[in-house]
Amino acid sequence: MSRTSQPSPSLRADQSDGAAEADIRPLMSAFPSGVSVITTIGTDSEPRGMTCSSLASVALSPPTIVLCLRTQSPTVRAVLETGQVAVNLLHENARPVSDLFASGAADRFARTEWRLPLGAGGPHLAAAAHAVADGEVVEAVEFGDHTAVFVRVTRVSLHDGQEPLLYGKRRYARWTDATAVPGPPAAAPPLPAIPAPASAAPSATSTPSVTSAPSAPSATSPAPAVKETARVRP
Repeated sequence: MSRTSQPSPSLRADQSDGAAEADIRPLMSAFPSGVSVITTIGTDSEPRGMTCSSLASVALSPPTIVLCLRTQSPTVRAVLETGQVAVNLLHENARPVSDLFASGAADRFARTEWRLPLGAGGPHLAAAAHAVADGEVVEAVEFGDHTAVFVRVTRVSLHDGQEPLLYGKRRYARWTDATAVPGPPAAAPPLPAIPAPASAAPSATSTPSVTSAPSAPSATSPAPAVKETARVRP
């Protein structure tokens, strides 16, 4: 394991002009991620652990990830001293465990289930993790108030049937809820019946009016006058 305690001069932020530092917390809170608990066993044989949502894949070969951890954390010091670490990815029902390991409570390991399998880099939170990676620290770079810890993964354990816990915008979310497929839209309510118009048929008590066709002239009636037009021979 190699460790760089100070950033290179080209990367060191220049604050000599007194300019105020930008607050990147709102930016990073708008980038949702999974939630993990980083664990190890210290040189005093005591378990150490902290909540972490800042991790990423670095390379597939060799399989390497990077953890960005608060430098002053006792967990980070133990990780760097032993060179061993376990990354517990929490499942969607493990929010209380995330809060517990973010609280700094001294009895955190007494309040959650864990085990230490043979060859593990740190305690496995058996009841709270849907995946666990064991690894060895290969490099650490301290920058500002955090340390980037590069870990070569030696083993991955997956727990089927569990989905990830998510965190963003300063609140948690369940993977199952975030990826739920919406159901079909509700059927539109039936249109109200339109009453039929009043019938024009005559009622039984009314007498219909009848329009009679003109009758042919009777024998006694005078024949209609016929106007003749004389034909003039040319």
